[in-house]
Amino acid sequence: MQSITFTPGRAFLSSDSPTVPWTVVFEDEGVAGYFYACDRSQTTQDEGLLDAMLIYNVSALAASDAELERPTAERIAAVEWSRDGLQAVLYLDGVAQALVDFGDRCGSCRMDFPNFVAEPGDAWHKSTHAWSDAAIQRFEAALYA
Repeated sequence: MQSITFTPGRAFLSSDSPTVPWTVVFEDEGVAGYFYACDRSQTTQDEGLLDAMLIYNVSALAASDAELERPTAERIAAVEWSRDGLQAVLYLDGVAQALVDFGDRCGSCRMDFPNFVAEPGDAWHKSTHAWSDAAIQRFEAALYA
């Protein structure tokens, strides 16, 4: 598991799968935190970007922290890969936020956003990012099997 401690508004965590060519990236450039599925065998960054999922909006996160009287804005982001290297989960403060499945060519996140109209020839499923507790339970159970 790879992890970083960060303050919302600035974060970057890249994690390569043990199965080439997959990579996931958690990034927060000030407005929002996103989780990306990437294929590092592609020549350009645009070609290698397979999917993007919204994890949080920085201002909404700050408002939630204030409401909960959270003493510090520091967070922990961590990425865990499945044994076969085809799935990755992003955890924020120990809670699963997104799952990327390179085998099924899809992703899911708690925000279920953004969603795109399917186009002919799309290899990656981006018309929904609906969250699945069952998928996370299967992922976590397989880690300890």
